Amino acid sequence: MPTVLIEVRRRYEPAEEVAIIDAVHGALVTAFQTPATDKNVRLVVHEPHRFAVPEQLAKPEYRTLISIDCFSGRSLEAKRRLYAGIVENLAALGIPADHVMITLHEVDRDNWGIRGGQAASDVDLGLNVRV
Repeated sequence: MPTVLIEVRRRYEPAEEVAIIDAVHGALVTAFQTPATDKNVRLVVHEPHRFAVPEQLAKPEYRTLISIDCFSGRSLEAKRRLYAGIVENLAALGIPADHVMITLHEVDRDNWGIRGGQAASDVDLGLNVRV
């Protein structure tokens, strides 16, 4: 049930954008054992002048920021698998590993409304977040 925001500073072809979304989602499925059908990923393209990046980046146009909101409970090892999986999957698409930054925001299930306005803590999620 994680939600993901991917921010980039260059335009990609539509098929490349889908590949980036799938790369991040695939890492979530593998590392966090989320259902493959649970896909809540957005990709936003910024104009380069509206997206400042560190000067030392060799290819600043490939800077990629990823923010993930998810239920709390995943182990540090699962988070490490997620970070490594995202970077590996994006590297296969030509995005340099050191140009990717991932921020994970853990939210208590009491603070997440789903399925018609219910607290996620009141709903059988059908998945285990303790991975």
